[in-house]
Amino acid sequence: GRDFRDSRERSGGRDFRDQPDTRDRGGRARPAAEDRRDDRRGDRAGAARGADSRGRRGEDRGERPERTGRTERTGRTERSGRGERPARSSSRVYTRRDDHKFRASAPARPAARDFRDSRVPRGGGQAERDLSPAARSRLNTLRAEYDPRDDDRADDDRDTYTDVPDGIRLQKALAQAGVASRRASEELIVAGRVTVDGHTVRRFGARVDPESSEIRVDGMRVVTAPDKLYFALHKPRGVVSTMWDPEGRPTLADYTGQTEERLFHVGRLDTETEGLILLTNDGELANRLTHPRYRVVKTYIAKVPGPVPREVVREVRGGVELEDGPVEVDSFRVVENGEPQALVEVRLHEGRKHIVRRLLDAVGHPVSDLARTQIGPVGINTLKPGTMRALTANEVSELYTAAGM
Repeated sequence: GRDFRDSRERSGGRDFRDQPDTRDRGGRARPAAEDRRDDRRGDRAGAARGADSRGRRGEDRGERPERTGRTERTGRTERSGRGERPARSSSRVYTRRDDHKFRASAPARPAARDFRDSRVPRGGGQAERDLSPAARSRLNTLRAEYDPRDDDRADDDRDTYTDVPDGIRLQKALAQAGVASRRASEELIVAGRVTVDGHTVRRFGARVDPESSEIRVDGMRVVTAPDKLYFALHKPRGVVSTMWDPEGRPTLADYTGQTEERLFHVGRLDTETEGLILLTNDGELANRLTHPRYRVVKTYIAKVPGPVPREVVREVRGGVELEDGPVEVDSFRVVENGEPQALVEVRLHEGRKHIVRRLLDAVGHPVSDLARTQIGPVGINTLKPGTMRALTANEVSELYTAAGM
């Protein structure tokens, strides 16, 4: 039973408790502190080499490990120096900063959401499906009417024409007037063949007033007013050239049908003369077509006793004196010079009463049948007696040209 104090004396006065424990729980000798630090450094280097080799093997098998500090994840498990265990699903990933401290890295930011997946469009407006039925209907109408070709092009040559506020596009006005289709009208505009109020317009965006704008194609007037009406009627014999007759005789109104607009007849034909007569609500055009000053030529075919000598042809062409003044024809020719009847064609711009009958009677060839076949550029063609047709846009344009409009 030695006193432990003796051992302290032999050890230089140091207590055994001051000595480091150099044995582990199994009784084996433990290495010194320096050796333990070296071992730890070696363990870390070995673990790094092992992780690198395992990562390369995983890449060879098509796996892409996620390295996080000393731990790597492959597939659904993660490997470390202590073996495999299921991978953690936490959004926070812990990384090793040094031997004693850890920090939590921020979770990955979610991918940006496509703005097209949002129910509310950019700019804070309503989505189309949230609009009322009336608003959707207006939107669909705008889409249907929109044509990118209607927009002014930046390289278009500007002109001096001033657009009419609240007007319609020029090509639309031409199409409504029956000049051509909308696309064909655009080709006319691009080619510089269209003028508005004296200005050549080459842009599709030009806006015009169909009621008042003077539109011309190749110099010919185009009537774009939607309320203007123009008809050709083949007046039969026995019909009075008025719209109403106090004696109850047949009139032009009996052949015009139901029209809301009041129509004027261009000139007159006597009751026993048949042929072409124009009806319109364009008062200015009607006046110009009938006034001798504008020299719009009317063509007549007359049946007279034949044959017609050449001297009569020269006499008529030279002018014939009547009781109310001389008559100057624009042309005169024999169509059929048979016997006992002949057909002659008389063209003149005068509109005096019974002028053709009195003229031919004065040269000894009284008229038995008379028909007017043409007024200016508009002919009766195959129009049957008692029928009426609307004039084409080209015919109206030609009438305006003939009348100097």
